[in-house]
Amino acid sequence: MSSAAPTCFRHPDRETYVSCVRCGRPACPDCLRSAAVGQQCVDCVRGANQGARQATGQFGGRVSTGRPVVTYTLVALCVLVYIAELVYSKTVNYGEMIGGAYDPVLREPVGVAVGDWYRLITSAFLHEPPSGGFGLTHILFNMWALIVVGPALERILGRVRFIAVYLVSALAGSVFFYLLAPSNEPALGASGAIFGLFGAWFVLSRRLKLDARMIVGLIAINLVISFTVSGIAWQDHVGGMIAGAGLTAAYAYAPRANRTLVQIGATAALIALLVVGVIIKDHQIAHTVIFRL
Repeated sequence: MSSAAPTCFRHPDRETYVSCVRCGRPACPDCLRSAAVGQQCVDCVRGANQGARQATGQFGGRVSTGRPVVTYTLVALCVLVYIAELVYSKTVNYGEMIGGAYDPVLREPVGVAVGDWYRLITSAFLHEPPSGGFGLTHILFNMWALIVVGPALERILGRVRFIAVYLVSALAGSVFFYLLAPSNEPALGASGAIFGLFGAWFVLSRRLKLDARMIVGLIAINLVISFTVSGIAWQDHVGGMIAGAGLTAAYAYAPRANRTLVQIGATAALIALLVVGVIIKDHQIAHTVIFRL
């Protein structure tokens, strides 16, 4: 009498004569995955992946060969905020970067000096509305630049370090603007963060011994535009670039011994320095006549 044909351990209704090379259980083609030697069932593959150590990049970040999730998320956030601006025009008034002024639309004093510290970051996700000075060109250029340089930087630095460079650059750009621009002058846009990525790319090019002429030319052209075209917050651009380059240098040149600790310390130190700058500026303008309306 012939014995019954073996069936898949996950699909009892499917006959199979192939088994997993690790556990030996019979499995159908849908439940097997190719391995270095033979085929393994999905359970064994999943268990092996859970126990495997995540590969790290040259500068400590996790190796990511998939889609640049952080870059695309940042682009999506900027686009969503821009749509919010189109739907509700006061979005700009509530989130733009400004040191301190009386806003006739909101009918109240606004700015970092009156406690709106969130503007140091929210302003980096706002852009000129279509009826504004640069119109759609503002967000289109910034998002184009982010898509061009973001994925490569995210892959090299790792997602966590990449988002740290982006946000700290955005913060630094706003802080430099707060320190150097007139307190009642508004600003908005992701340019500070974008210039931070330019600075990061320059540092990594030098560290990895790559040709840096293209990024140097890009930085030079944009700096010339920043200082010669009216209506551009050059303070934001310069501050973001300095912070992006400096923080990336700390990541790229950190010694292997205690590398992550050094990188975290450098990030915290730079943020602390920016916070001190904001506090000092707050005390300089918090009691001016503009807030006694």
